[in-house]
Amino acid sequence: MNTPTRSAVGLAALGTLLVVAYAAWAAFQILVLNPLAAVPGMSVGDVHAAMTAAEQWTGPASVYAPLGVGVLLAVGMFLVVISTGTPAITTVAAYLALLVLGAPGYFWASFGVGMGLADTFNIGGGDHSPWSLPLYAVSLAALVGLAVIGASSLLRRPHSAAALA
Repeated sequence: MNTPTRSAVGLAALGTLLVVAYAAWAAFQILVLNPLAAVPGMSVGDVHAAMTAAEQWTGPASVYAPLGVGVLLAVGMFLVVISTGTPAITTVAAYLALLVLGAPGYFWASFGVGMGLADTFNIGGGDHSPWSLPLYAVSLAALVGLAVIGASSLLRRPHSAAALA
């Protein structure tokens, strides 16, 4: 078994923290910011109560469960890094991949609540708050980071005539 480097462990801790922050922001966006923007003039409690009365409230568990998948994967990756000799670049790539997957995770987590808002208040089911944009920006930046890591890895490989044939 290889001993993990301090840099890989530090990067894994940072990556886990970033994934947890992403999930927390996504939950806050879905459960608080978006309902407030979708139904101006009503409190979050009033919005949720109206959705409950209309039998359209899926509850916070429908948001926390899918977002929790990313958190569990991040914690699992942290455990893998501290128990193996995972290289720092592999650690970074793994956490970037989790952040890329945050965008579809956010969509999945927000779908039920968004449709509940749409059906209860006769509005569109998409985001009404602009505060989902930072989530998408982080996922896009992570995708660019993964592409850079992949491209640099390809460029660093030794090229031989036999490998090209």
